[in-house]
Amino acid sequence: MFNQVEKIIFTGPVGAGKTTAIGSISEEPPVGTDVACTDESRLIKDKTTVAMDYSYITLEEGTRVHLYGTPGQQRFDFMWKILAKGGIGLVILINRDHPDPVAQMEFYLNSFDDFIAETGAVIGLTRSGMQDNVDVGELQARLFERQQIFPVFEVDARSSDDVKILVQALLAILSC
Repeated sequence: MFNQVEKIIFTGPVGAGKTTAIGSISEEPPVGTDVACTDESRLIKDKTTVAMDYSYITLEEGTRVHLYGTPGQQRFDFMWKILAKGGIGLVILINRDHPDPVAQMEFYLNSFDDFIAETGAVIGLTRSGMQDNVDVGELQARLFERQQIFPVFEVDARSSDDVKILVQALLAILSC
């Protein structure tokens, strides 16, 4: 099913860990487009991605997987479709400490609905221990209600093992 070069998209809100996740599994330091935050995002972090993050990994069988991270701010949503073009799947990272993580997940599922329908998705629940406003079961229940069955994992975006699980799960569902 996979070619020699593939493309996976990481998306989610500001501060969910997209840049960190890509960096944790990259073979080379990621290329990023971070700039100083000038809106309400500055309350979360000092810098934010405005175009994309990029790096790659090579799987055991030699397949190179390009990793693209979208900007989290909705005002940069025009980049989402550009980055998704030619992608094989989507990794959605959701902030567990957001006031409504379920709504956050649904926003990204809806924003990428056409792309997901043609490919697939996995969901990573990040920022555990900060303010736990949701658990994996709640996200899975909402996915079931939406008739979307995607794997959901608690992950630490800084952990290469956790991020590799997301990528491996995505590749597994795509090969079915």
